[in-house]
Amino acid sequence: MTKSSQSTISRRTMLRGLGVGLALPMLDAMTPAVAAAEASTQPQRLIAIQTNQGILPKYFFPEGEGHDYKASPYLQVLDNFRERMTVFSGVSHPEVDGGHEAEQCFLTAAPHPGMGGFRNSISVDQFAAERIGHLTRFPSLALSVGTKRSLSYTQSGVQIPGENSPSRLFRKLFVQGSKQEVEAQVAKLRHGRSILDSVGERARQLGSRVGGSDRAKLDQFYTGVRDLEKRLHKSEQWEQQPKTKVEMAPPRDFDDPGALIERTRVMYDLAHIAMETDSTRLISIFVYQNDAKPNIPGVDTGTHPLTHHGNQPEKLEQLRRIEEAQFRELSSLLGNLDERSVSGGSLLDTTSVIYGTALGNGNSHANNNLPVLIAGGGFRHAQHLSLGGNSDYPLPNLFVSVLQRLGLEADKFATSTGTMRGLEII
Repeated sequence: MTKSSQSTISRRTMLRGLGVGLALPMLDAMTPAVAAAEASTQPQRLIAIQTNQGILPKYFFPEGEGHDYKASPYLQVLDNFRERMTVFSGVSHPEVDGGHEAEQCFLTAAPHPGMGGFRNSISVDQFAAERIGHLTRFPSLALSVGTKRSLSYTQSGVQIPGENSPSRLFRKLFVQGSKQEVEAQVAKLRHGRSILDSVGERARQLGSRVGGSDRAKLDQFYTGVRDLEKRLHKSEQWEQQPKTKVEMAPPRDFDDPGALIERTRVMYDLAHIAMETDSTRLISIFVYQNDAKPNIPGVDTGTHPLTHHGNQPEKLEQLRRIEEAQFRELSSLLGNLDERSVSGGSLLDTTSVIYGTALGNGNSHANNNLPVLIAGGGFRHAQHLSLGGNSDYPLPNLFVSVLQRLGLEADKFATSTGTMRGLEII
């Protein structure tokens, strides 16, 4: 059949005919990636955390490089984990600008978020969830503190709503639904599989109407449909299995606008328990700060106004108190992970914890030289990697290193140029 004689068919023809929208995962290296993850005797995990108002550079970045760096005030809070973490300087997302607009790109690295018509891309946690999420009851968790927004974005760049209610999250993770509720959810999943059966059949029918190259594309599409169907089937199986019971008392929600640290603490607690019970292996946490005065001694102003400090000592001191309190909560999270033993070490050894911000300087709204660190995950740590030269080093390289640590055969993510230089696996 010549090109001119082929019927012109929209790639979404069969989807519109069925009244369903379908976003498929990327298929490159999917099979070997999943096989590698399933073959792993020690599951690897990821917790990625962003605070949205920046981190004061002079209290974060250490003096010196390599293993002999002098810890900054904030890093001193994490001193118990110096041998288990790596601090970066001179890193940023290439072409990600726009001041606060960049916070939506912390895990995606999609360029120019402040421009009109901007469309985000997939976040690193969802990239991993498409490949290994079926291994746990919850493919991933998008958590938030002080907002319903999240750091997690789908393949099509749509933000996944953040779960900001500790009590609701606890019920989702650990409270078994009634028999009727479970049956209703299973029925929904089976309906989804039925739709996919129809989609797959239409793909086969279209194969007789197109040329060879289009048939190859349809074959790939059909493979994706079958893969998604298998994941829905896996979800059915999870629904019919009892949820894990935990000793933690159901947490309460906080109505107080100033409960920044309290909300953060309970979300971190739930995150580490979700990892400990293997309910999920992929978590993002967006710690959102606004104009509300946090419940911290010596602080009488909200975080956002304090970031516009103009180098006034009294404002800098209050902002330092807020950020130090956040680093203490991070230290508690790392400690909780480290206390849980798994095969070959602690839960921290198998969990890569990324902590940072998309604002290099909240006062000037700069998006370069981002304060970022990674702890755990089985990397060779105890170092400060100063990677900036004439221009910042690509932070997405860190995501490639973490994806590979998760068992995925990924050599690129977003604007990466490879793996993170100097960050090696033990």
